[in-house]
Amino acid sequence: MTQPGKVLYIIVCAAGPAHDVGRLVKLAQDQGWTVQIIATPPALDFIDIPELEKQAGRPVRSQYRKPDEPKSPRADAIIVAPATYNTINKFAQGIADTYALGVLSEAPGLGIPVVILPFVNSALASRTPFRRSVEDLRADGVRVLFGPGQFEPHPPSSGGDRIDVYPWKRALTELAELIS
Repeated sequence: MTQPGKVLYIIVCAAGPAHDVGRLVKLAQDQGWTVQIIATPPALDFIDIPELEKQAGRPVRSQYRKPDEPKSPRADAIIVAPATYNTINKFAQGIADTYALGVLSEAPGLGIPVVILPFVNSALASRTPFRRSVEDLRADGVRVLFGPGQFEPHPPSSGGDRIDVYPWKRALTELAELIS
């Protein structure tokens, strides 16, 4: 359980479970988090923006704010879920070509705890760049929930069968361990 009013950024990527990210929002709010949803640009087509804005009570962000727009509250923690192959690799390489990646790129240097819950298939997860990215992020103190007992990749073209069992709650459990 976290202190009331702590701000959790949930960064959602364009993967099958994204349409259910409201489940993670509810779980986080039940633990006292104020939630700010940040979507990668491709994720915008996977989520119900009006419903998530109503649920979180904040606008879904996907781009840097304009100078006259209010700032989002600063994150106390970040969960990236579902995290795609692309986002994990770009984050590990320090590529900040979207708002979501810009936020992620700064987080380790600011001491903001980050938990990544991937959603990748076994063909992508077996690639050297992905395995190296997971190792590099872990070396930076990022909690990547990948491997036995965490997120285990599914065979290619079978992700749709795994959406209902995507372990949203696991991300919050790991975050609680990280900040305790």
